[in-house]
Amino acid sequence: MTKAKAHAVLVVALLSTAAVAPAIAADTACVSPTSLPAGANTSDPKAPFFIDMAGLDLKTTPPTRDPHNPNYPKATELPDGQVPSINSEGNFIIGPTHRPSPEAVAQANVPHGTVHTFIMTSADSVIYRPGMVRDDMPGCQNSAVNSSSTAPGDKSDLLVPASHPGSWSREVDVYVPAGYVPGTAAPFIVYGDGGRHSFFKEQVLFNVLDNLIHAHKLPPMVAIGIGAGGQDAQGSERGREYDTVSGTYAEWVEQEVLPRVEQNAHVRLTKDPDRRATMGFSSSAAAAFTMAWFRPDLYHRVLGYSPTMVNQQWPHDTALPGGAWQYHDAWSGPIKPNLTVSGKTVTPASASNGAPLIPNSPRKPIRYWFEAGDRDLFYPVGPLADGMHDWTAANEDMARVLAAEGYHYQFVFSRNAGHVDDATEAQTMTEALEWLWKDYPAPVSRNN
Repeated sequence: MTKAKAHAVLVVALLSTAAVAPAIAADTACVSPTSLPAGANTSDPKAPFFIDMAGLDLKTTPPTRDPHNPNYPKATELPDGQVPSINSEGNFIIGPTHRPSPEAVAQANVPHGTVHTFIMTSADSVIYRPGMVRDDMPGCQNSAVNSSSTAPGDKSDLLVPASHPGSWSREVDVYVPAGYVPGTAAPFIVYGDGGRHSFFKEQVLFNVLDNLIHAHKLPPMVAIGIGAGGQDAQGSERGREYDTVSGTYAEWVEQEVLPRVEQNAHVRLTKDPDRRATMGFSSSAAAAFTMAWFRPDLYHRVLGYSPTMVNQQWPHDTALPGGAWQYHDAWSGPIKPNLTVSGKTVTPASASNGAPLIPNSPRKPIRYWFEAGDRDLFYPVGPLADGMHDWTAANEDMARVLAAEGYHYQFVFSRNAGHVDDATEAQTMTEALEWLWKDYPAPVSRNN
């Protein structure tokens, strides 16, 4: 049996034979590594798993990137406090001061949308039943990931034996704009890490929607915030949903979430992909792009803060061994037989190892706004030294390949900003949403 097949069999065994157990509550997060992993290749760009250290200041925690790194695409640096125009495209540098836009604050004279909340559980799911649970140490979030090892000879293949089937429940928040006319097929934006108990502060989004819809700068749209299935990163339900590079999550949303939204919030949602958008934060931002990439028949507009365009897909897929890193960069590591692990099924894969997805695919009808901070994540998992875990470098590379392929995009590099930076969100979300919907063919029709 080859090592790839043995690993695939191990994954299947973990998902199909272990006893169901509840997730362990993590009251506090363990401190994750933010420096170079042991044994990292920082000297030979032609060797596998090279980590590019150019423009990195390792004296800060987390490390700080220089936006004028010559390895990054050229960008326009804006005066402090200014954000890019909604009429512009390309790469921009903002900060270091991040004051909220006026639209990010609730206005007393503006009608407010209503928010409907319902709960979804794994017992009701077809696509994500059973769920995935990882056994972390009590009070030590992600400990099982930080203490994991990689497959022999392959630093890109993290082994997480502490994961097993389990159950999940999640909140779904549905914002319905003021004045919604029942029966109207509404445009909508769907975002991950939703729900009132997530780390994303949904009220900022709701305020921006209230104010921009009232000012006729956005169409009256529904916003659907879907909570993650649980935990984070490799071996978790959240990681399984958001970091998998396939159309599965988009199909789950379409088949299992949107019908519940229409039923519980008493709305009708459009089927037109040009009137649908996705949004996310960190791994859910990677999922937002993946939804549009694999299902452009469903979504054309994408917005992401600190997208996890890195090698975080788990289970490891030898057809895409670099995970989301392969959207923009060729995978550099040992070639293995192509196998695809999907749930409990292991099948031969037709995709070639190491082929970047965007440069090797016909241009898709995707309009993309995204952001990364100068202090975004840099190697948060100790065992990994694979050259594919620098969030800022990954998104700079996304900007490079999107420009080369002629995509409509706007990329914001935010100074004085960490991972999924709250202040940057409050400063930029107004402009980001206006840019995202700039060419929207309003008004809304009852028949679409």
